[in-house]
Amino acid sequence: MNLQEARTILLYYRPGTADADDPQVAEALALAKTNPELGLWLEAQGVGQAALRAKFRQVTPPEGLREQIVSEYGASRRGLALRRALGLAVTVALLLLGLLAVLWPLRQPAATPANALADLQNSLVRTALSPYAMDLPTNNLASIRAYLAQRQAPADFTLPAPLRHTALSGCAVRVWQGARISLICFRTGKPLPPGAASDLWLFVVDRAAITNAPPATAPQFAKINRLMTATWTESEQLYFLGMVGPEAELESFL
Repeated sequence: MNLQEARTILLYYRPGTADADDPQVAEALALAKTNPELGLWLEAQGVGQAALRAKFRQVTPPEGLREQIVSEYGASRRGLALRRALGLAVTVALLLLGLLAVLWPLRQPAATPANALADLQNSLVRTALSPYAMDLPTNNLASIRAYLAQRQAPADFTLPAPLRHTALSGCAVRVWQGARISLICFRTGKPLPPGAASDLWLFVVDRAAITNAPPATAPQFAKINRLMTATWTESEQLYFLGMVGPEAELESFL
């Protein structure tokens, strides 16, 4: 079994179920224990599934929905029942799109040396703009560093002076091409969109993981999707900062 076959099998693996008894699943899990890249991918996959399950638990079916479905099943007004069924199908489709939004940033194809940086930047922007759950909600920088260090993610990062005085909201660990990435979330002080916990995102990854990382120069600004971003390197780490807003506003945090 090669690495790609194992990923395909483990994509549908449900921890704590009888899935582990399947011979192919067992073989893929054994490979994940010996292959660091597959092990990191499987851990990130579990984080995404846990976040999705948490979202599903927050969905409460309308009171009396079951009784309504049963009563309408045998009713003569098949047209109305069909429209309601279509509405349910749309709801399921939206939930599946939510699942794709959670898992897509974790399942990226291998990057080539020529486009590694651009692929990483696009993946990080998708992560920032997708529904996600912070691994550790906190406004304490020391707690964030300790949490990231425990999970072998970059924790000795250097914050630009303005960011040191910007309100923190938490952190998370993401995996890209086998490399662990630290996500530190901030609040700019502007009103947040409904359901959002942050509006300024800093990603930190070891520079060695990016074959064409930029030299240690001034931040390079670029508009990617809806985010204005800044990319720079310092010491042995690559930094990627993003927010929705003009370049001048993002620059004020550097």
